[in-house]
Amino acid sequence: MPPKRACRLALLAAAAAYLLFLLLFELPSFAVSTASPRHIHAATHRARRRELLRASSAPLHTSSPLRPVRTAPLAVSSVRVHHGATNSSSAAAASSIDASASAAFAAAAPHLARLLSAPASPSSSSSPSPSPSAATSASCPATVSVSRDRLASGGGVAVDLPCGMAVGSRLTVVARPRAARAEVAGARDGAAPLMVSQFMLELLGTKAVQGEEPPRILHFNPRIRGDFSGRPVIELNTCYRMQWAQPQRCEGWASRQDDDTVDGELKCNKWIRDDNNETQESRMKGWLNRLIGRSNVNWPYPFAEGKQFVLIITAGSEGYHVNVDGRHVTSFPYRTGYNLEDATRLSLKGDIDVESILAGSLPTSPPTSATKSYLEMSEQWKASPLPTEPAELFIGILSSANHFAERMAVRKSWLMSTRRSSDVVARFFVALNGRNEVNEELKKEADYFGDIVIVPFMDSYDLVVLKTIAIVEYGVRVIPAKHIMKCDDDTFVRIESVLDQVNKVQSGKSIYVGNINYYHRPLRSGKWSVTYEEWPEEVYPPYANGPGYIISSDIAQYILSEFDNKTLRLFKMEDVSMGMWVEKFNTTRSPVEYLHDLRFYQPGCFDGYFTAHYQSPQHMICLWRKLQAGSTQCCNVR
Repeated sequence: MPPKRACRLALLAAAAAYLLFLLLFELPSFAVSTASPRHIHAATHRARRRELLRASSAPLHTSSPLRPVRTAPLAVSSVRVHHGATNSSSAAAASSIDASASAAFAAAAPHLARLLSAPASPSSSSSPSPSPSAATSASCPATVSVSRDRLASGGGVAVDLPCGMAVGSRLTVVARPRAARAEVAGARDGAAPLMVSQFMLELLGTKAVQGEEPPRILHFNPRIRGDFSGRPVIELNTCYRMQWAQPQRCEGWASRQDDDTVDGELKCNKWIRDDNNETQESRMKGWLNRLIGRSNVNWPYPFAEGKQFVLIITAGSEGYHVNVDGRHVTSFPYRTGYNLEDATRLSLKGDIDVESILAGSLPTSPPTSATKSYLEMSEQWKASPLPTEPAELFIGILSSANHFAERMAVRKSWLMSTRRSSDVVARFFVALNGRNEVNEELKKEADYFGDIVIVPFMDSYDLVVLKTIAIVEYGVRVIPAKHIMKCDDDTFVRIESVLDQVNKVQSGKSIYVGNINYYHRPLRSGKWSVTYEEWPEEVYPPYANGPGYIISSDIAQYILSEFDNKTLRLFKMEDVSMGMWVEKFNTTRSPVEYLHDLRFYQPGCFDGYFTAHYQSPQHMICLWRKLQAGSTQCCNVR
């Protein structure tokens, strides 16, 4: 073959190869106006994936102090502060959120810089190394005592139990109930004020974030003047994420012998239900029977106004045992989700003057309070690689930096379902903590499991709405999904049931799925009050409860577009904000199909749930085991 002809053929072959390369690898990255939305979605996804790969290999840089770019392996959301309100009606609310966000982002900047500059933790490490602060606090006192001169008069009393409690630990309280006080709030119109005398002894866990009460591992509440029953009563309970469980009430009747006992003790012992009707002769007989040790003796209610008492709480194998002045009064079984070692504070408040407190036989080292004890560094709990194609469902899970146990329980329970298919992807969205050691452990956890996205501000209840926007952004730009779900780290999700609900809607329709509230009015007083400046309207738009809801991708893209254009109205209650955004989309863009279902349960759990809220780490594992056995029954129904 002549050299010139061979040269022409070689050039033609090179040109054909180049055109083939363009057709296969470059042209699909450009959206064409005639392409369907699904194809545009996939093309944008591939371009975004290449961008992320380039960013992961590039050195760290930031476009502004408030907008860090994602680096490998730590994923950081690019959500940032948008100053300014869109209209006068939302100006006050927007300025309030702007101020909180600006302060939170600024406070987080040095913490984030420290994390990003630290070397990545090796993925093969068996467990995160304990922080220096954890090492120095590993030893705890076996006894904690507080005398009268150290107790503040008036308000409540709080005593730290550094390493919690263990079986055999004892709490002794010497105190005196105050005289009854008049309380007008509970009285009916025109009725005389109620006379109230009560106090609360509580074992508290660790407070998670601002605006959230610490869990009450034990709530012991004697009501000397009674409550709605009109007679003295003792109520015991637990409370997790500000949600009370079913109370155990002792009203003077002894528990049945065939009822479950606690370490062989009755849950409630008998006392005289009406001291006023007891004759002098019966009182004398009662005291004589006590002196000679005769059983089945009637005792008076264990607390009286102005009378000193000695209360001892002992941690047994099955529950707490309460003795007052030497006699057993009540026993309260441990409940799933509330561990002895988590009881790191004793609180006393109410109508009571405390004279001394002694805590003995306490553990001297924290058995599970260290991060490394909560986290199980096993390959089976690691997140799967991001799929190369759009997913059916992306789940964003709101969490707090120090919720190591909650995230681990989610990984070991319902998140297992996401590893069986690339159709469902889930990630935790976590803001930073004020303690460096917590953030350092968080980074080690994120490096190992690969399922955490850092939202670069200091955690605050008023800024949860920005976490939700970060979830929307991730579900649109990083792992494009047909549907995006938001839930909390104390929400148990039956993923198959959620997908079944979503698939009931005709493909291509805009949907909003959850337990939807209609015509709810803002609270204008109390802890969760909303001012007229924050929300001038009389009712909220229809909104799904925050612990679990789903939106379609077109709504998510609209929200992100409005946010980028600084026209998205922000409100501190994130679930109401989502309802507001969906309503605006519904009226200005496309009709939305609202799917209301009570099985996206907000107050806790009920049998047949789709999502169960306020589930502790132990509840999560319990629900998962039941689900694996084919049961959708709850653990500790609320």
